[in-house]
Amino acid sequence: MSETRTTTQALVIGSGIAGASCALTIAEQGYDVILLNAGEELNDGNTAFAQGGIVTQGQNDSPEALSKDIRNAGWNYNHSPAVNHLARKGPDAVNHILINRLGIPFARKKDNSSFDMTREGGHTTARVLYCGDFTGREIMNGLKTAVLSTPNINVRSGRTAVDLITNHHHTTKISFRYSRKNQCLGAYVYNNDTGDVETILADYTVLATGGLGRIFLHSTNAECAVGSGITMAHRAGARLMNTEFMQFHPTALYHRSKRRFLITEAMRGEGALLIDGNGKRFMEQYDPRMELAPRDIVSQAIVDTMQRNEDECVFLDCRTVNHDLHERFPTIHKHCMDLDIDITKTPIPVVPAAHYHCGGIYSDLNGRSSLDRLFAIGECSCTGVHGANRLASTSLLEGVLWGRSSGDYIARKLSQNAKANKRLQNSIPDWLHSGQVLNEDPALIAQDWMSIRSTMWNYAGINRTPQRLARAGEDLRVLIRDITQFYKRTPISKPIIDLFHGCYASYIVTMAALANKTSIGCHALQDD
Repeated sequence: MSETRTTTQALVIGSGIAGASCALTIAEQGYDVILLNAGEELNDGNTAFAQGGIVTQGQNDSPEALSKDIRNAGWNYNHSPAVNHLARKGPDAVNHILINRLGIPFARKKDNSSFDMTREGGHTTARVLYCGDFTGREIMNGLKTAVLSTPNINVRSGRTAVDLITNHHHTTKISFRYSRKNQCLGAYVYNNDTGDVETILADYTVLATGGLGRIFLHSTNAECAVGSGITMAHRAGARLMNTEFMQFHPTALYHRSKRRFLITEAMRGEGALLIDGNGKRFMEQYDPRMELAPRDIVSQAIVDTMQRNEDECVFLDCRTVNHDLHERFPTIHKHCMDLDIDITKTPIPVVPAAHYHCGGIYSDLNGRSSLDRLFAIGECSCTGVHGANRLASTSLLEGVLWGRSSGDYIARKLSQNAKANKRLQNSIPDWLHSGQVLNEDPALIAQDWMSIRSTMWNYAGINRTPQRLARAGEDLRVLIRDITQFYKRTPISKPIIDLFHGCYASYIVTMAALANKTSIGCHALQDD
């Protein structure tokens, strides 16, 4: 077998909380896993940016109360079995993996009697575990240590998945193409260091590639969040759901930067207030829960207030928070101080930014997609938990629970010897390098990205109209045609792969938004 061709029992694409939890669960039951990471470090993705915390069960709380809050935030567009699964099984996954297995140092009460918990928007009680304002970073540090110390997890960093491998699309044997059942057999993966495309064949493949926030002009997401998972799954024939629902976080720091710095919702949970340019509170005009309303309502209220007052931002006043801000929110305090914003004295300028994709690849309670042998977990999936709008701090919980559930299911199938057909795997060819024209131009790629991001922000962003969405669809249809031709002619590279995936994902989101005529949750439709 060549150096660029590998066979494994499980291939996990993406190393955030969902992917890493899944890989650990499979490996600890004795099976071999290849874990792919697009960056150079396992914590290069969105999980490490999570500030607020992770939902568990609070005092005087119940699974029924959490389920109700999730459905209320999601406009009852949720899949009830998935919501109930999260509410009932999620806290145990947190205890088993994050607390007992990894020892994540969640904040404790001053008397050290129990974990301290905070409340965030849309929650009716305090049930969010946290580590200062760097919860995601602490979780990823723990997962990284565990993954790297597990011998049967083969971590391959600097890898960008190009396409999923299926029998209907890639086998060289016509008999396998006639099969009624299409199944995923692994992925073609670009090695950023060597420039080679590796063929990784697997009995089971898990997509844990994260979201797509970076297809919008303003986003809190890591650079890798361009929708690669939903693009590859759609091209392979897997079912997508709810892809029109893009959540915009209400409070990103208003400051020029490539990635919008997040101001955690936990600040509002601890008492911070939203004010306009005149120093007046405005949320009471939009929702009785005011600053603690779900994110879609707060984001839309901020945009409306900015437009009415012709302001470029609103402000988050933290002087009402009953904590030492330097101690409770050290990352935010330092970042703002570096920009000469003293949050103990001055309100923080904030604007909404693309933050979390509530839709994605359909997956069931075990993470199974509609394509045999393909699983989808974390933000790239659509389990139905979030419905039309995500409740704060449920994404990390969904990631760790579905990581564990899918890992257990895959390990169980492997124990039953339910492996891929070896003759079928042997019929899969290595990647064919068709592009020979050396015409990759960074300026053209940058301009294409600006076109994609501006189109998505202006026409398919927080407030949408049928006319804007139709215009976005037309513009993206032309752009994806041109990029596809460029993709075929040019030798493959990471910038070209990311551009193709991002443009394709943008078109998927836009077409889903255009097809949904009902204004609900994150899909806020206005009249033309």
